[in-house]
Amino acid sequence: MDKSSTLLVHYDKGTPAVAKEIKEALEGNDVEAKVDAMKKAVMLLLNGETIPQLFITIIRYVLPSEDHTIQKLLLLYLELIEKTDSKGKVLPEMILICQNLRNNLMHPNEYIRGVTLRFLCRLKETEIVEPLTPSVLQNLEHRHPFVRRNAILAVMSIYKLPNGEQLFVDAPEMIEKALSTEQDPSAKRNAFLMLFTCAEERAVNYLLSNVDKVSDWNESLQMVVLELIRSVCKTKPAEKGKYIKIIISLLSATSSAVIYECAGTLVSLSSAPTAIRAAANTYCQLLLSQSDNNVKLILLDRLSELKSSHRDIMVELIIDVLRVLSSPNLDIRRKTLDIALDLITHHNINEVVQMLKKEVVKTQSGELEKNGEYRQMLIQAIHACAVKFPEVASTVVHLLMDFLGDSNVASALDVISFVREIIETNPKLRVSIITRLLDTFYQIRAGKVCPCALWIIGEYCLSLSEVESGISTIKQCLGELPFYSVSEESEQTEASKKIQPTSSAMVSSRKPVILADGTYATQSAASETTFSTPTVVQGALTSGNLRALLLTGDFFLGAVVACTLTKLVLRLEEVQPSKTEVNKTVTQALLIMVSMLQLGQSPASPHPIDNDSYERIVLCIKLLCHRNDEMKKIWLESCRQSFVKMISEKQLREMEELKAKTQTTHAQPDDLIDFFHLKSRKGMSQLELEDQVQDDLKRATGEFTKDENDANKLNRILQLTGFSDPVYAEAYVTVHHYDIALEVTVINRTKETLQNLCLELATMGDLKLVERPQNYSLAPATSMQIKANIKVSSTETGVIFGNIVYETSNVMERNVVVLNDIHIDIMDYISPAVCSDVAFRTMWAEFEWENKVAVNTKIENEREFLDHIIKSTNMKCLTGPSELEGECGFLAANLYAKSVFGEDALVNVSIEKQTDGALSGYIRIRSKTQGVALSLGDKITLKQKGSS
Repeated sequence: MDKSSTLLVHYDKGTPAVAKEIKEALEGNDVEAKVDAMKKAVMLLLNGETIPQLFITIIRYVLPSEDHTIQKLLLLYLELIEKTDSKGKVLPEMILICQNLRNNLMHPNEYIRGVTLRFLCRLKETEIVEPLTPSVLQNLEHRHPFVRRNAILAVMSIYKLPNGEQLFVDAPEMIEKALSTEQDPSAKRNAFLMLFTCAEERAVNYLLSNVDKVSDWNESLQMVVLELIRSVCKTKPAEKGKYIKIIISLLSATSSAVIYECAGTLVSLSSAPTAIRAAANTYCQLLLSQSDNNVKLILLDRLSELKSSHRDIMVELIIDVLRVLSSPNLDIRRKTLDIALDLITHHNINEVVQMLKKEVVKTQSGELEKNGEYRQMLIQAIHACAVKFPEVASTVVHLLMDFLGDSNVASALDVISFVREIIETNPKLRVSIITRLLDTFYQIRAGKVCPCALWIIGEYCLSLSEVESGISTIKQCLGELPFYSVSEESEQTEASKKIQPTSSAMVSSRKPVILADGTYATQSAASETTFSTPTVVQGALTSGNLRALLLTGDFFLGAVVACTLTKLVLRLEEVQPSKTEVNKTVTQALLIMVSMLQLGQSPASPHPIDNDSYERIVLCIKLLCHRNDEMKKIWLESCRQSFVKMISEKQLREMEELKAKTQTTHAQPDDLIDFFHLKSRKGMSQLELEDQVQDDLKRATGEFTKDENDANKLNRILQLTGFSDPVYAEAYVTVHHYDIALEVTVINRTKETLQNLCLELATMGDLKLVERPQNYSLAPATSMQIKANIKVSSTETGVIFGNIVYETSNVMERNVVVLNDIHIDIMDYISPAVCSDVAFRTMWAEFEWENKVAVNTKIENEREFLDHIIKSTNMKCLTGPSELEGECGFLAANLYAKSVFGEDALVNVSIEKQTDGALSGYIRIRSKTQGVALSLGDKITLKQKGSS
């Protein structure tokens, strides 16, 4: 059979055939065909095609058309075409469109006038605009507001041209006059914007003369007013007092956008407590009134910024912030709790905990799907509150213990971890917690929660009654012994006795016997065997959780049960005077342990017991059989001491993180300090006085001197061309969260003027150029700065490459200088972060992308290599210092970081020291996205080679 073949044919959109089709459609009388043809022409221009052959056709057949759609498309076409030659002079044929534009500006239809005036806003050629200025001015007094508002914008655009002030000498005066009589809100806004842009003093005078009316103005005009205030206060900070009054009056506006901008302007202009408090209150009100989740997240970001710089004021609003927990969105709730936890003090802790307790109770309703996750967040928040302020632990610990049997295992784990820490840090609560734990232990159904609960029972049951209750609770939850039994089934039939003496189900035996006459004979005896089948004994319905978990093969839990029983028996020996009772309890404990070993080695178990659990249970049996004081001290004291050490290290680590967050600022010894008490207060409001105090405090503490280090700036400069190239270029790269700003300095090292110089850039990876390249002219031995913005959508390592293209006057051929590549480093997008061990393990199990990097370095010290990896990857080591102490030839540590896009990066370092002193092992990276795993792996591989 013949197989089909494919031929790829290149199709150029700008070929003469396509241009001919468009030309024929434009010359026809069909309006719809003309519209389609104009759309095709505009699309070709947008794609970079020039199609100059269509210009005359459009002038002849499209300009006279009265159809509004065609006229709109015509203006788009005129906006896109090149209007100047290579030397920057206006093309002669452009004069042809001036008469048409003048006719449109005098057209009886308001729409034609308006869109033409809007088109003039985009013209940058003074020669085309100059003959149209009288017609533009006439439209300022047109009866229709659509024409007037666009006429004002046209005046502003023309006035901003290089020679625009000569075309409209008295434009600001005319616009100010129009502003005073204008009634249309949009036209009024445009007029005020023109004054703000071109004649700021007139805009300020108009604003100050209408201060009482600002609150009644339209929303769009109020937004321009706020922009003007920011601009004026930036250039004249001494006068910001009178403008802040205007901002505070606008806080009562009806528009949410205006209120939000007012709050942001207040924060940027003033650090007075009154102003900050007003802004924070505004954000809180918007949080409750807005329904859009994205808006709420933005407002929470603003509150978080205020918290970092004005914590004392935000503390007063913590309850208002917590009201946002009524939102069902988990991201909003999480961010709200993060803000609130940083604002708790001795004064508000009781209110905060009471509110969190109410939210925990609400999660029991089960109306929402994600109640379990929300409950887990609340439990973690309450845990953090209780750690900071132990006095509130007694009010929450018993409520949270009701959730030990929660179906959400993560939530129950958080509760038992909280209980474990509180019972150590709050000795007064020990008795009540142990009593409550023993009462609710049977409710625990999660195999991960039971070991922690058993550890608490083994460590903190101290009195005789508590020890006996602990042993009794464990026995009840284990149920009756043994855990399995052998059931016998014997089926014997007379037929099998008589005719099947050697069957597989029979065992035959022969023995000599003496007959009655004294002779010997052999006698055959057949007995049927008994089939023994081990079966699990489930126990009564009241048998508890431990039995059910053991029968599923959880022998790690069995080892924990054995250890707990061992501790309780050892402590019972100290508090129980009766040796008989102690021996009886020891016997019962040994019976339980032996039964667990039998279960693990029987075919009734889903899988055999593991070696670690087996050895642990055997150790407990040996200890109970041969008890001595030294072992008793290790089991009853050393475990608790290790836990106390772990808690103290955790608190120390949290304190260090808190200190790292707080910014320390230093002032120079010769900095000036203004003492506002010695200044005249005449005419100053209370807000201005407060603002002056805050400014003095900031100046005294050095908060105003936070300029970036010059050395860091130099490190970000990249050389793009060689020193011998005719054009030298270097780039200063600034990486923001979601975009990259390139400031490219281009120097003409030749003695000729470079024309049509263009910086052409391209990207690889998740990077996207924002602007199209522009052409420049560069005189000999001069330099210029070209800026380019690049959007970033992920943390995947990207590459920016390109070249500089230019022409000279002598040779019109295009010269190309190839630029060095700019590699965008993943380190600019990830920052160290902290997460719990449970969260780390959960993410490690969920994330599907893994990159495994073999250790290849000349560093011979394990800890030194780990520090090198942490420094190279900008990650946080989650493994505590005590866990990394000592030298045993092995090291395992977990690292964690988070990207600005919310992506998690997990790293596990596992290394071993070989006999020759070299390090070997693997660094495993896991992430939800492929880009992070690959980029981080490449970075580690590169840094390893660099270190070696």
